[in-house]
Amino acid sequence: MYAIVRAGGRQEKVSVGDVLIIDKVSAQAGDTVDLTPLLVVDGSTITSDADKLAKVKVTAEVVKPAKGPKITIMKYKNKTGYKKRQGHRQHLTQVKVTAIEA
Repeated sequence: MYAIVRAGGRQEKVSVGDVLIIDKVSAQAGDTVDLTPLLVVDGSTITSDADKLAKVKVTAEVVKPAKGPKITIMKYKNKTGYKKRQGHRQHLTQVKVTAIEA
């Protein structure tokens, strides 16, 4: 059994026990988070109807906060002496899927 859930701005395929990285969630380590299911596959049964998906619950436990890779932003204007260097690391959250209740 697996589900396609909306996690932040992306869609992720999850099963029970999967650990995934999602956008930052304002929850502490050990808290539970509900993920919005978009599709549930149980053997040969595929559920994509919105009314049936309203009854499906996908829960995940927050493992720890995480950070994405460092990216470097360079701005440069020719012949003016202007250059600017900036870095960024996205704040993320690592979660473990604990249950898919259909």
